[in-house]
Amino acid sequence: MDLNFELILFYAALITGLICLYDIILLAPKRKRAGKEAKLSTIVEYSRSFFPILLIVFLLRSFLYEPFRIPSGSLEPTLLMGDFILVNKFDYGVRLPVLHKKIFGAGAPERGDIIVFRWPPNPSIDFIKRVVGVPGDRISYIDKELSINGKKIEQTVIGRAQAEDEGGGSWNAIEKQEDLLGVKHHIFIDSEKPNGDFKDIVVPNGMYFVMGDNRDDSADSRYWGFVPDENIVGKAVLIWLSWDGKNTNLRWNRLGKLIH
Repeated sequence: MDLNFELILFYAALITGLICLYDIILLAPKRKRAGKEAKLSTIVEYSRSFFPILLIVFLLRSFLYEPFRIPSGSLEPTLLMGDFILVNKFDYGVRLPVLHKKIFGAGAPERGDIIVFRWPPNPSIDFIKRVVGVPGDRISYIDKELSINGKKIEQTVIGRAQAEDEGGGSWNAIEKQEDLLGVKHHIFIDSEKPNGDFKDIVVPNGMYFVMGDNRDDSADSRYWGFVPDENIVGKAVLIWLSWDGKNTNLRWNRLGKLIH
């Protein structure tokens, strides 16, 4: 079962807040009249302690930055399994928590941004991918190379590398630098896997076409379609922690690394 942490946090803040309000309006005057011997009930005491913390965390997470853990290798070599990142929640416009309705701000994802979004086939699941197509773009993917609006995207071979999957297995990948019309980043290619070719897909208004940097090990828009603007959670901006589960140690060299 997928737990909706945002909703859980919302209800926790709401319930503890209502208990605090009930205490202020009804219980506190009674205690004052009763004198020094009157004590707070356990539920009121806990609510008064936790409500400010829950409210601050909820507001920060809803309107500023949200933490997110990288669950798979679909964005290798840019992001690794075990990376913990911060997601900027305001660059693309401020949205109401829980309802996810944009209330102000005209920002929108740009080609090359790495975004977190609610997966269209099941919005209770968060995905993270790179935007390769914005509204109006015409995209082709032939022989593992992208073309956008008729322009072939330049790739430069870096060398061989080891890619990992969620099960802990590894495979040999070709590492390349891709210049996504001005946004340079590294990708992994597996020459042994099918190309997954497609031609002249046009991105509709209000939609985005996303792909993983680990091109042959990524479930992305090639398989389940476009990402609607209303599904977007925010932009990945920073790695604040990175844990190598395979070797059970911190990746110190990745802490504080900006994401691009």
